[in-house]
Amino acid sequence: MDLVIWIVQIVLAVAFIGAGFVHATQRDRPRAGMEWMQAVPAPLLTTIGVLEIAGAIGLLAPMATGFLPILTPIAAIALIVLMALAATFHLRRPGELPNVAFNVILGLIALFVANGRLVLEPIAT
Repeated sequence: MDLVIWIVQIVLAVAFIGAGFVHATQRDRPRAGMEWMQAVPAPLLTTIGVLEIAGAIGLLAPMATGFLPILTPIAAIALIVLMALAATFHLRRPGELPNVAFNVILGLIALFVANGRLVLEPIAT
């Protein structure tokens, strides 16, 4: 199970690094389906992107280095909160149900990681 959780952590981290980079740097050049980025103030969108990248690093670095590995499930929980807030934002905007679905999926995957590292394969202290 540990290997499965690692694979999911890596895939989730890659997804959040990609999304974080886009959110932090591409506000003025949104891709199709991401026009909502222009409705968010630039400093807030940059902050969201940085938080996503930090969360992605938090999913991998603590456990990979053995330095404060408890930060890995904490990062996953923080990303769950971020995805809940993102889903709430998109629910209030017409035509953005696909974005809500994407947020929910990423949040559920992060929940799997948090549960995996706290319950299924508890972190050795």
